[in-house]
This record gives sequence, structure tokens and C-alpha cells, in this order.
Amino acid sequence: MTAANRQQLLTRLHKALRGQYRLVTTDITRPLLEQVLFACCLENAPYEVAQKAFARLGEGFFDLNEVRVTTVAELAEALHDLPDPAHAALSLRRVLQSVFESSYSFSLEAARKHSLAHGLKTLEGLHGVPPFVVAHVAATGLGGHFIPVDLGALQALYLAGIVTREEYDSGKAAGLERLVPKKAGAEFSSLLHQFGIEVLRNLHGTTVRRILQAVSPDLKDRFPKRGEPMPLPALPPLTGKDSQRAAEAARTVAEEHRPAGPQAAARPAGKTPLPPPGSGPKRTADGKPVAGAKPGPKPFVVKPNVGRPVPPDAVPPPPAPPAPAPVPAKKPESKKPEAPKAAPAKPATKAPADRAAAKPVKEKPAAEKKGRADAGRKAEAKPAASRPPETKPPVKKSAAKAPTTVATQLTRRKPR
Repeated sequence: MTAANRQQLLTRLHKALRGQYRLVTTDITRPLLEQVLFACCLENAPYEVAQKAFARLGEGFFDLNEVRVTTVAELAEALHDLPDPAHAALSLRRVLQSVFESSYSFSLEAARKHSLAHGLKTLEGLHGVPPFVVAHVAATGLGGHFIPVDLGALQALYLAGIVTREEYDSGKAAGLERLVPKKAGAEFSSLLHQFGIEVLRNLHGTTVRRILQAVSPDLKDRFPKRGEPMPLPALPPLTGKDSQRAAEAARTVAEEHRPAGPQAAARPAGKTPLPPPGSGPKRTADGKPVAGAKPGPKPFVVKPNVGRPVPPDAVPPPPAPPAPAPVPAKKPESKKPEAPKAAPAKPATKAPADRAAAKPVKEKPAAEKKGRADAGRKAEAKPAASRPPETKPPVKKSAAKAPTTVATQLTRRKPR
């Protein structure tokens, strides 16, 4: 297709869209990083839905650092009203992680201080940022002339015959900025985005068919049959040269299930973050360093937190266990005859303290001796615990009297 035919089709499409939609302006007073986050929510989503989802991020999270360390599943729950909340959540977290690793802050205002080419380079250096986000932020935040194209807008341009099948499969619509004037770029971008949302929502509706028929008469060749969806862009099969695309796809799947924390967006091995915006020597608009300019701060280098594999040859063998020490043989001990054990000496009985006990006592009859023996056995039969502890010194007592029994009374009687 020639450029003249494409120019005519774009003019017809712009005129048909003006009769159906109205211009929706974007708030360009936001900081540049917030513009990027809003563009992540706006991809394939209506303006009002994206605005509510972006406002919910500020209300449901404490700051941007909390959004950065939140898992993709939790962010998708906060962005549930978007058409593809998981894709938007992954883009948000990737952008925040890349900005934080590059400057240890959440700001991209330094990209506005330089040329448009420097700002584009900063935006494209963010890991995982979609092309729609780069074009939207460059048009609204950096003042450039760009036409952001997401999936709905790309399908609308293909059905209108403005892009070919090869361009549709590649996911890019190159050359739109040269065919659309800069003064009409913001209006055409807004109208095309609204029409792309309608194509995604209701492909076989009367509004979509009426606008496309006014632009391209040969619509039947590209329009799917009733009840069939629009085929997605068919990417070419992976080859040996597309190892980077395969690694990026594997990393995307891994990041969707990565837990929260500083390790949420790990870098591949051998990659270092971009230097902070404004670091290094001053450069001209074409990127050449200015002669005689003072060099800026040196960019820091963050090594990936990945351990290097150790080759099996470099691993030393485990040390051999030490040999057990020899045990000396025991000498036979000569048995000596054991001496007979001496019998334990009996404790010496104390002498009676009573003076009367020292005097010779007359021999008493056998009945009296028997009564004293019985009294002594009863005293020995008592348990030792029942006896009160002897704390006071013993008191001197007179000789105990013999119990008076009938036999003793009879013996004591004097004969008449």
C-alpha cells in the first residue's frame, strides 16, 4: 500500500471517529512516573476505568514502595475492573522496580530536563515497559508527536486496511506519526483509543461495522464471520536468534508467581541497571558528549544476586576420617589378700549423772527387774520420728521408781 492511499484512509477514519467520539484529555500536570503508571492502567482499558484503577492504587497502598513489593496477584485484585488486571499489575511492578534500581528513588523528572531522545531512551530502558506506555508518555509527558497503539487500536487499523497483515502480526504500526499532523495527533490518538476499546468489546456491533464501512469498502476480506473473534497477532516461531525473546517470556512467567519483597523483580545474570538520568558527561541532542564538560556522578553497578556455579573439578574431595588411636593393653592386676575388716566399735555409754546411781544399789526382787525390762522395751519400740528433738540439755532426775504391782506390795509387807 502506498503512502497516499494510507493517508486517505487515515483521513476518512479520523472524520468518522469525530462523528462518534469526543476528545478526552489527559492530565499532563502529573509527575512523569505517575504518567507511566497511569499509561500501564490505560492500555486496552477505557479512560474512566483506568482513572478509577489508578486512584485506587493511591488509596489502597501506603506509597509506591509498597506497590513495588506487592505480588502480582494482590495488585491484580486491586485492579480487578481492568480488562487484563494481571498484565497491568506486572507492568506496574516492573516499572517501579526498574526505576528504584536505577536511582534508589521513585522519580523520572530528570528525563524532562534533557532532550526528547534522552527521555525516550530513559523510558525504553525501563524493564518490561510496553510500547504503548512509551508512546503515550512521550506524547503527553515529554511533548513529542507519537500515536500510542494498543491491541484494540491495532485491530481497528488492520480492519480499516491501514496496516498490513505482516505489520499486524509484528504488533507495530510504523509510520503513523508521519501521516497524521502534529496538531491533530492528540485528538486522533484519543479517538482511536476509544474506537479500539469498542472493537475489543463488541466487534460485531453496528457502531464498529458502520465506521469501518465508511473508511474501507473492502471490509469483508478482513472482517471475521459473525460469532468469531478477531485473531490475535501471530508471532513468528522462535529460532536460534530469538533466544532473548524466549528468555523474556520465561522471565515474565516467573515474575507472575514471584513473592513480594526486594527480590520481586530479579535481574537476569550479567545485566546491570541503567545509570540514573543525568549521570555521566553532558551530551548533545544526538547523544555525543560535550567537549570540556564536567563529568557527572558515576553510575553505580549492582551485580545480580546469582551465585556462580562451581565446576565439579574444582570441588575438593572430602577429607578422610582420622585413624583411631591404638588402645594400650591393660596389665593384669595382682590380687592382694584383703585385710579382715574390724568390727565397728560400739559407742561408749555415758556414766549416769545421778549421784544416787553411783552409790551401790541394793538388789531388788525379780518382779521389779521384770517391770523395768518391760518399760525399756516399750521405749525402744517407739519410732525415732515421734521422739521430740533434744534441744535442751538433759535435766538430772532421781532414780525411777519401780511400778507398784500386787506382787511388789506382797513382797514389801513385813512379816508379822
